[in-house]
Amino acid sequence: MVFALTLFFNCNSSAQKKSNEKTEIYKVMKTEAEWKTQLTAIEFNVLRKAGTERAFTSPFNKNNEAGIYICKGCDTPLFKSEHKYDSRSGWPSFDREVEDNVAFSTDYDLGYARTEEHCATCGGHLGHVFNDGPKNTTGKRHCINGVSLKFIENK
Repeated sequence: MVFALTLFFNCNSSAQKKSNEKTEIYKVMKTEAEWKTQLTAIEFNVLRKAGTERAFTSPFNKNNEAGIYICKGCDTPLFKSEHKYDSRSGWPSFDREVEDNVAFSTDYDLGYARTEEHCATCGGHLGHVFNDGPKNTTGKRHCINGVSLKFIENK
């Protein structure tokens, strides 16, 4: 009986749980200090700490130029301008991502499940994807923090 209880408590220890936590490996990996030298304070908060910029503050909300939006952390192409639309949400929105360049996970930060988006190359937090986008295309709304992006205009 004592053996069984000892085994039960040892198998459920916090050390056991921590060793089972998943650590993501990305093509671009840097220390927190390295990211802080590359990014501004708000960019670091959004990309590395999953923060959110204030609504209606991104200049990309009104950007209608042709080009591509790339990751501020590692320059991976993420979204094309032809898939951008005005969702009136306060953040740049797209109806689709560049395939294989955006990774998805689930977060419960607000007490319910949301699909979070990350750069598949560096793991930088981009925003969230919702199912209330344009019905005539994908039905998706990729709600993206503008500070996580750089824009390259088509020449």
